[in-house]
Amino acid sequence: MKPYARISLNNKIFISILAVILLISIIIALLARWILISGLTKELELRGVAVAHSIAERGGGFVLDKNYPELLSLIFDEARLRERQHMINYIFVLDRSEQVLSHTFTVPFPAPLSQANPIHEGQSHSVLLVGHGDKTSYDIAVSMTEGLYRIGTVHVGLSKEHIDRLVSKLRFMFLGFISAVIVIVFYVSHRISRYITSPIARLTAISDELSRGNFDVRLDMGEGLDWVATNCPAYKDTNMPCWHFDAQGRKSRRADGKAIETGQVCKTCLFYRKREGDEVIQLADSFMSMVWSIRLYRKRLQESEMKYRSLFDSGPDPIFVVDSITNLILDANPRAEDLYEYESKELLGTSFVQLGHEEIRESLACLDDSRTMTGCVYYPKILHYKKGDRPFYVNMHACPISYGGVNAIIIAVTDITEMMEKDAQLVQAAKMKTLGEMSAGIAHEINQPLNAIKMGSEYLNLLIDQKLEVTDEQIQEMATEISQQVDRATDIINNLREFGKKSGMVMEKVDINGPIRGVLSIIGRQFSIQRINIRLELEESLPLVTGHNNRLQQVFFNLLNNARDAIQEKMDATPGMWGDILVRTCVQDGRVVAMFSDNGPGIPDAVRNKIFEPFFTTKQTGKGMGLGLAITYGIVRDYGGTITIESNPGQGTTFILQFPCAE
Repeated sequence: MKPYARISLNNKIFISILAVILLISIIIALLARWILISGLTKELELRGVAVAHSIAERGGGFVLDKNYPELLSLIFDEARLRERQHMINYIFVLDRSEQVLSHTFTVPFPAPLSQANPIHEGQSHSVLLVGHGDKTSYDIAVSMTEGLYRIGTVHVGLSKEHIDRLVSKLRFMFLGFISAVIVIVFYVSHRISRYITSPIARLTAISDELSRGNFDVRLDMGEGLDWVATNCPAYKDTNMPCWHFDAQGRKSRRADGKAIETGQVCKTCLFYRKREGDEVIQLADSFMSMVWSIRLYRKRLQESEMKYRSLFDSGPDPIFVVDSITNLILDANPRAEDLYEYESKELLGTSFVQLGHEEIRESLACLDDSRTMTGCVYYPKILHYKKGDRPFYVNMHACPISYGGVNAIIIAVTDITEMMEKDAQLVQAAKMKTLGEMSAGIAHEINQPLNAIKMGSEYLNLLIDQKLEVTDEQIQEMATEISQQVDRATDIINNLREFGKKSGMVMEKVDINGPIRGVLSIIGRQFSIQRINIRLELEESLPLVTGHNNRLQQVFFNLLNNARDAIQEKMDATPGMWGDILVRTCVQDGRVVAMFSDNGPGIPDAVRNKIFEPFFTTKQTGKGMGLGLAITYGIVRDYGGTITIESNPGQGTTFILQFPCAE
């Protein structure tokens, strides 16, 4: 059946009809041939028997009278009567002793022929195929009787060649009949199969064109059908709904639950309709409706794709499509090429990790974790690198998509380097302002080691002027003291330089105890003069955090400065009061924690939610711009940390900072 399965439906129907009808015709012809030929042969035998009986009846008297010339005349007349001369080869008569009395042979009688077909007792006649000379005959032997006695035998030889010619004519007639049947059946089955399969052939041709992507193929199913796309207003304007296609507004339900027609159906629609006809016509109409729906879908999809592709290409920010498994860049818009200074062929197929090194790897890992929960993720202030490893900062927003059958991530990045620079300038200005505010305390801090050095040098000069003996121990003690004071001044200056230095773009791993001690080395003495005691409970061997040392100093200085201002406000209302600030560091739940607690007046509930807003301040005019805590909040958030407040009015305030541990 496999070869049969490979041929077309047209040929299948044609061959099936032809084979069935031919099989039936051949069976009928064979049956008819068998019946007619066997009947013809039987009929000829009966005619031979009749001739023999006729001679036996009429020639009996001639045999008894031994009138052999009349007997010979009789058998010659019977042998040559009309068509018998072609059918009868011979006639001869035997007596009781099997002696030949008369025969029609024109040659000497073949002696074996007289014994070839004897009649046995009980038989009325005998038929046997015998050969004589170069001929073959059906020998029919009939007894010649007179009353109850047999007086002789009549033998009639029917020509086998004549019978075969009659059978051949009959066979030729049947062959002609079968040939005519074959021709008629061939023509009829061919016409029927073409009529049945011509719509399917058209459907196949249209399907082949559709499979090649040619959706503009003319949908011609014959019978005057005109499937022209421009005839449909919904195809011209995709914003207009197709009431069949979109299934919108076709029916509405009333309060009683009955559906009513809204009238929003194209009465002249040529595409979604059913004609009267057989199953093939119904199939053709359904196929045309399906193709029309595909064309309408495809046109809308193409317009949608063009719209979103134009948004992708004309977007002001770089957009990447990245394989979620291999992290290879599958597509990038022109803005990505401009910002990263790579050509399109350099970006495509490149690992997205190359644009940000370890920062990107960490953010992609975060994307994998977040995508399973929220679907999209926003990752701010990631360090990326342009061509040539030039760093810049971006905000990154990513969502999972399907791109060409591949699970991918669409990533939009925004260059925030300029904004970061402005933030850094703002932070730097705030630090410079802070340094100006701390100038008196810094001068006092530096004066102390300078005074100690001055006193030591004057003491040595006095000993020399008075010509007193100076021992080695005294010189070593004075040199050690001077060296310690120089180191102390150097530490103060280095901390000032570190504090005032502009932060770099690349983050580093920092032990937060270091920035805390650095700030206290600058302002610790000043706070003591202002009757504010700072207590430290710093846990040693803390995990490192990711950030910048001088920015963390800015954070801690702002918190200590705000605590000092709050304590002084309470000290003004409470004479003789001493301020107290406790600074603690520890590890909680895998995060590094720094807590700054003071015994100030606390923060009212109405103010607590606003203190991190820029330019919000409760200080008197001229004593603050309201940027300190806003900058602090921004820096802590940039480092992935959180800042919370615990405060009760009249009982002080605690700022709790939590930072993730660096990997």
